[in-house]
This record gives sequence, structure tokens and C-alpha cells, in this order.
Amino acid sequence: MTIDAETGPSGTLTIRTLAMPADTNPAGDIFGGWVLSQMDIAGGIAAMERAGGRAVTVAVEAMTFIAPVKVGDVLCVYTAVERVGTTSITVAVEAWARRRDVAARVKVTDGRFVYVALGEDGRKRAIAPA
Repeated sequence: MTIDAETGPSGTLTIRTLAMPADTNPAGDIFGGWVLSQMDIAGGIAAMERAGGRAVTVAVEAMTFIAPVKVGDVLCVYTAVERVGTTSITVAVEAWARRRDVAARVKVTDGRFVYVALGEDGRKRAIAPA
């Protein structure tokens, strides 16, 4: 799947990073855990921005690996806040790879991450209305 006007990324581009050889498995693909980590970082940024402060990951509700990430790919992670509760925020996260040898981007994974807003005391805190 390549990017086009109908199937492009959903949400806001939150981070971009380069897939490096140190992050590969024996088959030469980037570890799924590395991709998950990048997605969690991006989701955390979106959650902190919406919460107006500290937010921590409490769950990954769903995650689907669609295509491998290769060394040299630029991983672009997009986020969209789906739901804001009293103390929690659910963020939809999509990762797209821009292949090093072509200009097209491919959707490689998506998921839903849940974060909880914390106060300075480390306890859950209410999230202000938008």
C-alpha cells in the first residue's frame, strides 16, 4: 500500500525517525518492539499535550503489524486523540515507513494506546475539558 489522497495517514505527524541497523532482528527487519516504542513515544506526546502535563501509558488496547520496517526507512508516526475521559486519554497511532529507495510511504502498523494523566504527586489527576 502506498500513500495517496484516499489512504494517507490519519492524524498529526508527531515524530519522524530513521530505522538503523542496530534495531534489526536476524532477518534484517526492524524489531517490532522498536516500532512499538516509537509509537508509544508519539502517543505519549499527544497525551501530554492534551492533558496539559504528565501522562503515562497504561494500556495498548490494540496493535496490528501490517508490513515490515527496513533499515534506512524513515518511520513517520501519526497520532489522533480519540477519547478523553476523566483521567485517561485514548490515542490512535499509525506508523508509516518512507522507503529509502522510493518516495512512497507504506502503512506499517497502527494501534490504540491509553494514557493516564498524573499530578506532581504521581497520582491520577483530572483532565481539564477542551
